[in-house]
Amino acid sequence: MSDYTIKVVEGKYKLSGDFHTIEPNKPILDTAGKLCGITNPRNMVYTHSYGGEAPFFAGITKGRLIATRCDNKDCKDSYESVFLPFRIHCPDCLERTTEVDITDIANKSARVYTFMVCERSGAFNTLEKPIRFVNIEFEGVTTILMSYLLGKQEPKIGMKVRPIFRTKSPTYTITDLAFVPAETAEKDLPAGFTFSK
Repeated sequence: MSDYTIKVVEGKYKLSGDFHTIEPNKPILDTAGKLCGITNPRNMVYTHSYGGEAPFFAGITKGRLIATRCDNKDCKDSYESVFLPFRIHCPDCLERTTEVDITDIANKSARVYTFMVCERSGAFNTLEKPIRFVNIEFEGVTTILMSYLLGKQEPKIGMKVRPIFRTKSPTYTITDLAFVPAETAEKDLPAGFTFSK
């Protein structure tokens, strides 16, 4: 893979090194040895800026669930509404939201709102199949969060669940957050995952 570095200087990304490499093409031959095509291998490093959502992703790597709340008293529709997924701005008044830690609320009140089971997935999927996608509702939270359920139990609407966090070797992506049935013991958590800190 390429040798590269990324630094943030005065709020801007400063990139150096090789972010893409080209490998030699290889022929694709049929059984008679006739040329049918070529492979065209490339390695590429993609950068994704989290911007204002960085506190959410930093939180899950530390075993915390960070949401946002509209604190604009003049917002007639969403004042004191709590949002998860994390929203940088209130969707109604467009004011900047306030970060709030809802980990304790999630541990006590998280329930499966709805779910779907995915037997096949696209390229670069890192989750074990079948993937049990779950939409999670929390007491006092205006929005529904999509995640995935781990453990042996099949999801059910209304099922009580708890968040778990990949705090050991995190990927810094949404897959660092998952849910398990509420009665799951810590010893039964998947490798690398923990309950909240």
